[in-house]
Amino acid sequence: MRYLLDTCTALWLWGDPTHLSAPVRRIIEDTENEIVFHQISSLEIQIKHSIGKLKLPHPPEAFIPEALRAHYLTYQHLLDDDIFMWQKLPPVHADPFDRILVAHSLVSGATMLTPDKHITQYPVRTIW
Repeated sequence: MRYLLDTCTALWLWGDPTHLSAPVRRIIEDTENEIVFHQISSLEIQIKHSIGKLKLPHPPEAFIPEALRAHYLTYQHLLDDDIFMWQKLPPVHADPFDRILVAHSLVSGATMLTPDKHITQYPVRTIW
């Protein structure tokens, strides 16, 4: 199965996995699953780090690639299809980063690993 990490889920995985639900931990630990980290989350992390809203042990350009390798995550670049699907989504969620993640989930068929209740209002599969 293919699963897409919400940005907060990725940050908890990398920094404090006790915040993850038991089902999410089991999914991530199952080596048969493909766990995807989207490029838009890299942008969100970089922005929040640069304005002081997110502290990291290393700058994002070092922290993110190392975290991807350490957790065997697939890196997904932003696709035109993600952008075009984003345009079609109703503005249920104000966060543009989350809306791109929802769009990618819809385009790719991935299930999102997220605690965000706003995301569940979209026709996308979620697990928490």
